[in-house]
Amino acid sequence: MTQQLKKVPLNQLHEEELKAKMVEFAGFWMPVRYSSDKDEHMTVRQAVGVFDVSHMGEFFITGDKALELIQYVSANDASTLPIGKAQYSYFPNGKGGIVDDLLVYHLGEKEYMMVVNAANIEKDWQWIQTQNQNIGATLTNRSDEFCLFAVQGPYAANTLQKLTETALADMPYYAITRTTFAGIPNIMLASTGYTKKGSGSFEVFVPQAEAYQVWKKIFEAGAEWGIKPIGLGARDTLRLEMGYCLYGNDITDHTSPIEAGLGWVTKFTKNFIDADLFKKQKEEGISKKLVAFRMVEKGIPRSHYPICDANGNTIGEVTSGTISPVLNIGIGMGYVNTTHNALNTEVFVKIREQLHKAIIVKPPFVD
Repeated sequence: MTQQLKKVPLNQLHEEELKAKMVEFAGFWMPVRYSSDKDEHMTVRQAVGVFDVSHMGEFFITGDKALELIQYVSANDASTLPIGKAQYSYFPNGKGGIVDDLLVYHLGEKEYMMVVNAANIEKDWQWIQTQNQNIGATLTNRSDEFCLFAVQGPYAANTLQKLTETALADMPYYAITRTTFAGIPNIMLASTGYTKKGSGSFEVFVPQAEAYQVWKKIFEAGAEWGIKPIGLGARDTLRLEMGYCLYGNDITDHTSPIEAGLGWVTKFTKNFIDADLFKKQKEEGISKKLVAFRMVEKGIPRSHYPICDANGNTIGEVTSGTISPVLNIGIGMGYVNTTHNALNTEVFVKIREQLHKAIIVKPPFVD
């Protein structure tokens, strides 16, 4: 481990109390697993698990110009976002690529929060400050103030309900509220999550000073459902079963959001960075597209493996791949030529110079 690696506030808990295997990830020293990836994966699918994702970044955008800035730097339309709701979006980079993908939360009148990827905090912060120079919104980087716990699984709501009077069953998907949680007032609680959709998906923003006691209370509340800590290994297999993009793999500074299937959060009803370019791509068509595929033959697809046609001609490349713990088959995502991107198209992943048959499918792999 190098000296430059950052540690989440509860690092000692993960490393010494919970005996997690730690790895470098996005510039942080993070728990990759506590038991096994499959055990942790199935805990989230069948019961309830907790991810410490305190490495994520939180930017607050406030004031009269807050919405104007958000509308310009992000592709989705935040003007349609009611107070108390969230939306998925991304920052175009001015060159046809993606600075980062993110969530935008509408917290109150002229008050928004963006949650960005850990590896991109400094890049994103510099980017949004630069774009704000001619707009003048009030920006605050509060990434070092919060711990963020993602509580996921069919018993997540039951677990968290013990710690708040807010009716979690009534919270719609992609909502956020400020509430008293675990005896602490003014906690932000969101029905968002990266590994599971809909009910069973919550994220809790906790001040660092309160993080340890809140973690302990969550685990006491979930004990009857077999709650467990979950590492980055299971987080990745869970997100891939949902078909969610991972920044740095499936989307980057060099990938077009139209090619990446993010047209649904690219709203041309407003002016934003790269709007004309993306509109042109949407109207004129693109040459490659991000697809999901599952293996028909045995084999584990890995990032950068070639995707081929039946004759062995390279038509694309894997960006993410794994063995699905639920399906027990290889699944993946990758960019392929648009001549081969239709659903149910047979493609072949080249693994150790051998072609292994796969089929293009519509995500999620596991609903």
